Amino acid sequence: MRALLALLACVGVGRWALDTRSAHAPHPTPHAPPFAVVVLPRAVRDSMRARWEENNRHWDELSDVNTLTQMLGTGKPTQREYLGCLWGTISRDTLWIRGASAAHDLKQLQFAVAGSCDGVAQFVGTWHTHPYRADSGGRALKERELSRRDLETFASARDLVTIVMWDSDSLDAAAKRRDGTLLHPVPLAVR
Repeated sequence: MRALLALLACVGVGRWALDTRSAHAPHPTPHAPPFAVVVLPRAVRDSMRARWEENNRHWDELSDVNTLTQMLGTGKPTQREYLGCLWGTISRDTLWIRGASAAHDLKQLQFAVAGSCDGVAQFVGTWHTHPYRADSGGRALKERELSRRDLETFASARDLVTIVMWDSDSLDAAAKRRDGTLLHPVPLAVR
């Protein structure tokens, strides 16, 4: 039990993300033109929704599993996080997302995900899901925004934008300025 508590103290009891990228200082993006808004086509959002629904469909089977077991992923696997790569272009003050695909070497856990978007042409960022957790009454607990850990991971990556989907029609996004500092939330339009 003490070893488990020490592990939790090191990684934090809250939500965390597995990632193969460096967790150091913000990653400057001097090559990136500035943009003020992100536009996500409806068709891409709909494909993201399908991935979210597919990976979250068994959330209500967790009412008998405590939160610690859910967070450690040591119980029965139900839902999983998902990581996707985004590609697109920047024109004037807008980042236009043109498409999304699954990350390479995808490793999905209940409340963490890892993968690579290396080699994705016109890469602009990543998106991932936040599956529901169940409270002691079996009701859905929704993480309604990018977590602190999500933003730390994003700051150290080469992505220009990151998006989280926490419900079938709910999104949160962050963008990176040229100096590597974050803009969160960033306006996100679905068209």
